[in-house]
Amino acid sequence: MKKFFRQPWIPYVVPFAVFMLLTQAAIFLPQYKHLFYLGKTFITALLLFYWRHAYLKETTVPLQVGEWLLALGSGLLVLGLWIGAEKLVPRLAGGTGFNPHLFGWSPPGTFLLAAVRLAGAVLVVPVMEELFWRSFMMRYLIDRDFSAVALGAFTWFSFLGTAVLFGFEHFRLLPGIAAGLIYGGLLVYRQKLSLCIISHLVTNLGLGLYVLVTGSWQYW
Repeated sequence: MKKFFRQPWIPYVVPFAVFMLLTQAAIFLPQYKHLFYLGKTFITALLLFYWRHAYLKETTVPLQVGEWLLALGSGLLVLGLWIGAEKLVPRLAGGTGFNPHLFGWSPPGTFLLAAVRLAGAVLVVPVMEELFWRSFMMRYLIDRDFSAVALGAFTWFSFLGTAVLFGFEHFRLLPGIAAGLIYGGLLVYRQKLSLCIISHLVTNLGLGLYVLVTGSWQYW
């Protein structure tokens, strides 16, 4: 068992798998969706912290000024595609989103739910997803010994395959694929996972603020 948990893919796959399993479990218990979100956010954050040494180098590479601007611009581009495609492209499933006002909590409690939802989307999800999709999956589709493949290595199969799978992870298939192509393109272009994480963070922060300001809870 100890040998199994020393496999190099474990720190990349397990946080993502736990997050997705709890997401699916919440579908069957919608009245506890808020508790599932609190739980999966904290558990995933703890797992990422526990295995931080496995990917510390690739997640902390400093960015140059131009790369920060690239992350900002690409993140906003994905945000625009995500919101703009809502009425133009059908979703794979309905998805009711996450409305913190529906769970009967007091105003401070509702504020806390919204704050944790935003923090999870901005601080946890970009790290978890970029580690799984761009760092692990893009390399795994090139060679099962993914750690032997350089970060940002390119083949059409791994690049397009990861983008399509990323799209299927979300209710919004085509915007999801477009986002996968953009984030993946950043990695191929600069070989810096931190660039993808910041771009993803910008997208999720912008979307979270848009949701809170407009009440468009379906995006959450």
